Amino acid sequence: MRCPFCGHEETQVKDSRPTEDNTAIRRRRFCPGCGARFTTFERVQLRELTVIKKNGQRAPFDRDKLARSIMIATRKRPVEADRIERMINGIVRRLESMGEPEIKSDQIGEMVMEALATLDPVAYVRFASVYRNFREAKDFEDFVGRLGAAGADD
Repeated sequence: MRCPFCGHEETQVKDSRPTEDNTAIRRRRFCPGCGARFTTFERVQLRELTVIKKNGQRAPFDRDKLARSIMIATRKRPVEADRIERMINGIVRRLESMGEPEIKSDQIGEMVMEALATLDPVAYVRFASVYRNFREAKDFEDFVGRLGAAGADD
């Protein structure tokens, strides 16, 4: 593993342990070149996934990009980090188990929307505002109005 600080080719693993949910191995590493310490995570990847974007472009699936967008939606919300991590792991597992090597970005977006709806309503609206491309306050009003109407039906 290359050192992210100095680029030294060989780093040493000082400690390895499973994450709390046993979905990854956390490794503490040390660089003999510069003395820096850093952490890496090793996860099982069942298959290579390709995302088909709305414009037709194809890109490799990036778990970190998914995690970043969810973290932005849940920023400053009372949601525990381990619940977010379990949600991300669940979405990735669902994507990998679909059996398709190519997945439309809309499918991923809908999975995230579904998961956020049960996790935190504010994070759900935040994500929806970007995913559904809200352009003005009226878009928020309409979306939240539909949420309220759907909640009243339950």
